[in-house]
Amino acid sequence: MSSRRTGSWRPLLAGLAALVTLGGLTAASPAAAEPPPGTDTTGTTVEYRGYQVTVPAGWRVVDLAADPDACVRFDRPAVYLGEPGDQSACPPGLKGRTAGLVVEPLDAGAARQTTAATAVAPRGSAAAHGATSRDGAIQVAVEDAGVLVTAAHAPATEQLVRDVLAGAELTAGAERTELPATGAADGGAARPAAAAGPQPGDFRGQGFDACAAPSQTTMDAWLASSPYRAVGVYISGATRACAQPNLTASWVTNQTNKGWHLIPIDVGRQAPCSNFSNKMSADPVTARAQGVSAANASATAAQSLGIPAGSALYSDIENYTSTASCKAAVMSYVSGWTEALHAKGYLSGLYSSASSGVRDAASVYDDARYLRVDHLWFAWWNGAADTDAGSYVPDAYWSDHQRIHQYVGEVYETYGGQRLHIDRNYLDVGEGTPPPVTCTTANLSFNAYGTIRSGSTGALVDAAQCLLRAAGHNPGSTAPNGTFDAGTVTAAKAFQTARGLTADGIVGPRTWTALLSRGTTPTVQNGSTGEAVTRLQRALTAALGRTVGIDGIFGPNTQTAVRDYQSTRGLGVDGIVGPATWGALQAGK
Repeated sequence: MSSRRTGSWRPLLAGLAALVTLGGLTAASPAAAEPPPGTDTTGTTVEYRGYQVTVPAGWRVVDLAADPDACVRFDRPAVYLGEPGDQSACPPGLKGRTAGLVVEPLDAGAARQTTAATAVAPRGSAAAHGATSRDGAIQVAVEDAGVLVTAAHAPATEQLVRDVLAGAELTAGAERTELPATGAADGGAARPAAAAGPQPGDFRGQGFDACAAPSQTTMDAWLASSPYRAVGVYISGATRACAQPNLTASWVTNQTNKGWHLIPIDVGRQAPCSNFSNKMSADPVTARAQGVSAANASATAAQSLGIPAGSALYSDIENYTSTASCKAAVMSYVSGWTEALHAKGYLSGLYSSASSGVRDAASVYDDARYLRVDHLWFAWWNGAADTDAGSYVPDAYWSDHQRIHQYVGEVYETYGGQRLHIDRNYLDVGEGTPPPVTCTTANLSFNAYGTIRSGSTGALVDAAQCLLRAAGHNPGSTAPNGTFDAGTVTAAKAFQTARGLTADGIVGPRTWTALLSRGTTPTVQNGSTGEAVTRLQRALTAALGRTVGIDGIFGPNTQTAVRDYQSTRGLGVDGIVGPATWGALQAGK
């Protein structure tokens, strides 16, 4: 590892002392300029393959060429330079995310990590302004330096990470490498499309989970000589602590074709009474909307990995000290999680400590206020490889092949010469079918509200049918049925007539906007939360034709969307939603 220089990590870099450069030591004399007295603007400038970035001085800098076994983890601020190793050294219990960067060569392996959200920096630049954050990470391919930059963040550190990325520069050592196509990344073949059936599928036996998906070499060695045939993998969630360099669609297909069963895990917002920084709202209505948002993101991640509908996706809610209000928020979040997954054809699962989230879920098993999860995964480290939850969960609950027991935590095991740090689990699970969608369980939150018409099918049609019914225009006794039939056309025309819209029976942007915003019209603004904010965010997504985060929290992104809407509709631009803005939305403008 070479030397580093410290100074401001913001755009004006004052007080720099030395430069970190992999592949060669670059010395630099102290800069003459000094930061203003009393200002803490120290930072560390790092260079890798001609890509230079400055981060806060407290961040660790890890050279992965010198330390190939290092665990790439984001629960503590760090910059990782080079290609990540097999991640076998990562502890299984890591949770939480601060901020961090991984800067790696832009080769075929890196290409397999990219998604539709990966931004490409324009020629002559090391930054891609306006890059999308997906699941707590911003990814930029800097082709002029031949590197892929992955910036992990928590909600509270997203702006910090964006500032860091915006300040990136190219140096004289940069050499251009274009981002390989994903087909080339897989040896010229098309990316495998799917796992070998829903996951974890029908299985009774032992499994393990680790912080990072193991390498193919490790998976093959453990398949040959370990007692395990199921593996938990963290596919989504902004509270994941470990990078996932091995987790690709190819990896999923390879493991499931060889006989492994996957346990897909999302670790996102945590209980409001926990010590995590990324928490769900204490307001049950907002928490439920956040659960819907988390499920939609996790289903998207599952689909991109080839994990099909019919699979169970597990929300990881770590241990918390339960109170009545905290329990209501967590169970509302889990209800939203279940609601949205069912709308997309997935089963819902909950992972939590037996003494907190699991006991709370059991206590509301028959409570009509909450939706029951399909699978229960409880952490109770009693050493018993079974699915008996003791006094935490009655035997009659989740008894139809719906349980996983994490019975031992944080142990090292070695098979075939490959060592991992894992938790042990015992599974008794079976494939199931999500219950039929009703207007109580239908998902109303989407990243986009496309135009639907006679003959359209799917979850958007379910949503439209339920919204029309709630507005007093019944699309038929079988609705929601996911089919835009004659009754739905009639109901849509009646609604459009009542709102002064063109009565064509087609649900496009204007009709969606009016349907989604219908309801009470309280004044909401930055800092507001609750059901009205959720309706607003849905309506703005439809009206503006772009994704507005739907989480029931009126934050800076929602305020920007409101101002954009007000400006384009000839309204007073103040970022506050009062009678005039509600009126325009409910008129479908």
